[in-house]
Amino acid sequence: MILQAHHISKTFQYPQKVVVFTDLSLTVEQGESVAIMGRSGEGKTTLLHILGLLEAPDSGTVSIAGDTASAPLLRNRHIGFIFQSFNLLEDFTALDNVLMPARIARKPLDLEYGRHLLDQVGLSDRALFPAKLLSGGEKQRVAIARALCNDPDLILADEPSGNLDHANADAIGALLFSLVRQKNKSLILVTHNPDLASLCEKRYQLSGGQLTNK
Repeated sequence: MILQAHHISKTFQYPQKVVVFTDLSLTVEQGESVAIMGRSGEGKTTLLHILGLLEAPDSGTVSIAGDTASAPLLRNRHIGFIFQSFNLLEDFTALDNVLMPARIARKPLDLEYGRHLLDQVGLSDRALFPAKLLSGGEKQRVAIARALCNDPDLILADEPSGNLDHANADAIGALLFSLVRQKNKSLILVTHNPDLASLCEKRYQLSGGQLTNK
C-alpha cells in the first residue's frame, strides 16, 4: 500500500464557511493509477494537496508507504508532483528545473541522470534552454521529468493536460502513463478530461465531499 487516507475532513472558514470533505477515505496500491474527476469547486486540487502532504486536513490521517517521517521528508522520499501551471523556475534551464527536487533534498546533483530524464520525455535538445523559452507542451514534459527526479513511489498530477491544446494533451497523457507503467509508479490524477481518466485503472467522482466509483 503506497497511500492510505482515512476519514479526511476539510472546511474553509474564510471568506465564508465551505465544507470541502467530510469523512473521506482513499487507498492506493503500488503501481496503481487512480483518476479523480469532478466539477470545478468540488475540492479536487485541495484533496490532491492533502494527499501530497502540502496541506493538512482538519481531521483524519494520510499515510505514505507506511513511513512515519515528517511531511517534508515524506514528500522528498516518496512523492513527485506535476502541477497544472507547470511551476517551473522560468530563468533556470530545463535541466536545472528537472534536478531541483534533488537540490531541495540536498542530494548530489547527477547531471547525467537529469539529461536521461529529459531524454525520456523527448527534450534532450532543450536541456540548456531557459524554461521561459519553452512551449507549453515542452514545459509540461519538463514538469514530468522533474516529478521523476527523486525516483518517487507516487506521482500526483493536477490537470496535467489542462493548459495544453488537444494534440499536446494527448501526447502528454500517453507519455505520462508510459513512464508510470515502465517505472511501476503509482499515479493519482486530477482531471476534467474523460479520455485521460479512462487510462487509469480506477476512477472516482468527487462530489459533495465524497468519492464515488465511476
